[in-house]
Amino acid sequence: MKKSLIVIFSVILIDQISKFLVKLNMTLSECIPVFGKWFNILFIENNGMAFGWEISESIWGKLILGAFRIAAVILLFILLKKLSDKDISFGPLFGISLIIAGALGNIIDGMFYGMIFSESTFYNTAVLFPEGGGYAGFMQGKVVDMLYFPLFTFPQWVPLFGGKIFFSPIFNIADSSITIGTLYLIIFHGKFILHTIDSISEKKQEQQELKNE
Repeated sequence: MKKSLIVIFSVILIDQISKFLVKLNMTLSECIPVFGKWFNILFIENNGMAFGWEISESIWGKLILGAFRIAAVILLFILLKKLSDKDISFGPLFGISLIIAGALGNIIDGMFYGMIFSESTFYNTAVLFPEGGGYAGFMQGKVVDMLYFPLFTFPQWVPLFGGKIFFSPIFNIADSSITIGTLYLIIFHGKFILHTIDSISEKKQEQQELKNE
């Protein structure tokens, strides 16, 4: 379990440091080229979904998404603890830890950023702990995204995608952690996932049979 916690806290720390640096030093939509035209730091904010995709700006939409994320993290923590108590390799635990870390990273944004930061604009950077309070209440903060990889643009003659950027989403370290963790589990531990799902299904079936008796 210690290794898993180290992974979780390390990813969260890197994620939050990157977001603080962007939030406090860049204006909204400011772009800093890093590697030619293929990798940029482009500051945007969204209301909670991954890779720059948004949900409704309503208070209830954010609360529902926040509650769903928290519930998912709790369930994953329970699974992580149960698996840690068993004699299994660290591989599956590593993948689950990455997913938990990514989810927590974005949960922190939604929970607290509206309370501790002033609003970012196209002309002014945000201020940490501004006089008069932040730009929103608890669970109403926006998620900070900044990683942008517009690798290439499709030629105009390509059907459906002509003139469009190959990879247009803008995301953060937390999003990356969730994606990498998920792909890692599927590619390298797919059998383990299927076995775990089967075990859970069998236990539920046994419990249902006992109730019916």
